[in-house]
Amino acid sequence: MKLFSTEQVSKWHPDKYADQISDAILRACLLQDKTSRVACEVLVKGTTVVLAGEITTQSNVDYAQEVHKVAHKLGYTVGNIVNLIETQSPEIANGVGTGVDMAAGDQGMMYGYATSETESMLPFGFDLANKIIAAIEDDIINNPNTILKGDAKCQVTVDLDLPPDMNSVQKILVSACHKENTYEHIEGNIKGILKTMGVPDTVGVIVNPAGSWTIGGPAADCGLTGRKIVCDQYGGYCPVGGGAFSGKDPSKVDRSGAYIARQIACDLVREFDLAFIEVQLAYAIGQKEPMSVSVSSSNPDMDEMLSNIAQIRYDLTPGGIIKYLNLLDKDYEKLAEGCHYREII
Repeated sequence: MKLFSTEQVSKWHPDKYADQISDAILRACLLQDKTSRVACEVLVKGTTVVLAGEITTQSNVDYAQEVHKVAHKLGYTVGNIVNLIETQSPEIANGVGTGVDMAAGDQGMMYGYATSETESMLPFGFDLANKIIAAIEDDIINNPNTILKGDAKCQVTVDLDLPPDMNSVQKILVSACHKENTYEHIEGNIKGILKTMGVPDTVGVIVNPAGSWTIGGPAADCGLTGRKIVCDQYGGYCPVGGGAFSGKDPSKVDRSGAYIARQIACDLVREFDLAFIEVQLAYAIGQKEPMSVSVSSSNPDMDEMLSNIAQIRYDLTPGGIIKYLNLLDKDYEKLAEGCHYREII
């Protein structure tokens, strides 16, 4: 038995709240000015929201309005906004450029992964964690009698020695914020949600092991942009680059490079009927082409060929990636609500 655990959080989690604000500001800038350079970080605590980072844009975006929009969506209150946003360093701007001549906005490595285990092409355990969080969110939004308040985390433990299906699931841990005086019902509520999803009764389910949880979101915990990069990507099943996604325009290869790596992995898994593929890209700031392209797969004898295909078939310059994946028109705020890969690219 080889046990492996993975995690996902709801869009009401304070870190995801911060992510959504960052990406709401990014999207608002890009809607008016496709050449916007955005690196927006957010801290949330209580009713205070702190904006920081660098934004250079011709758009006329009311940052406070974007903050209130996201807060209203999630049912949170904003009392104070601290704006520490400045413009992008001219040295970085000169080194990156625009259009087809755009170079990478930073150095770093990023990973893409895909598996044939699930329709989402995400690892089974992480796919299940995403679906459990989605079911909890659906209950909060659509069930008028819900006892759930929003902030939630789900951890799924599977036996990797078994085929990737419900029979491999050993434990499910859910911590969910709930309304006052409903603690005695929270376990039944969560187990009911899991049962409708087809989770077997034999699975060990743990609900709110620390006891009653009625104060959640930024009232209970500080939230920061980019602190859930594993939940945003592959749930720990494969490496992730050191850079976060949210609040970054696609000239930042932390984001665009990771997205194209995921695209390549999905394409090659389907084309060559492989169990999994992992892609690593690396970039240098101010340079267009990646420093390295590496593909590892369930069939190591094919890896060199697959790496060559990735380099020849795809335009891996930032400008090429942006055009291929239409990254100037994405609903980044929506992506920031959960795993960025929960839907196949």
